[in-house]
Amino acid sequence: MSAKPDDLPDAAQHVHTATVPVRWGDLDAAGHVNNSCFFTYFEEARVNWLGTVLDGPLFTESGPVLANATCDFKQPLTHPATLIIEVYATPPGRSSMKTAYKAMLESSGTVVATGTAVLVWVSVATGEPVPVPDLGLR
Repeated sequence: MSAKPDDLPDAAQHVHTATVPVRWGDLDAAGHVNNSCFFTYFEEARVNWLGTVLDGPLFTESGPVLANATCDFKQPLTHPATLIIEVYATPPGRSSMKTAYKAMLESSGTVVATGTAVLVWVSVATGEPVPVPDLGLR
């Protein structure tokens, strides 16, 4: 595990590492991974993490929705490649939490993008914010 992203609060902790392949269909007309795909890579890692810490599937009673998401692109990414996505999370407030992501090339460890997401936990029945379940964060 490498150092956490610079813009992450000290309280954030590494919670998961995911391996995500770059698909040929992720490329844009210039032959680089389209910028929107990075949000999908971060989502894939986030959902994978949540699947390891929650007792049941997301959105049976409640689940996280994005309130904000950012991505800083460090260098162009091409196909073929495999990314290692490190996921970090801060201890949640009542109904929200901040997560952060570092996308690195599996082959070299080169950071190609970093990002953040603020998650708000909401009730399926009402759409209103509810307390974040226990995710094992201190």
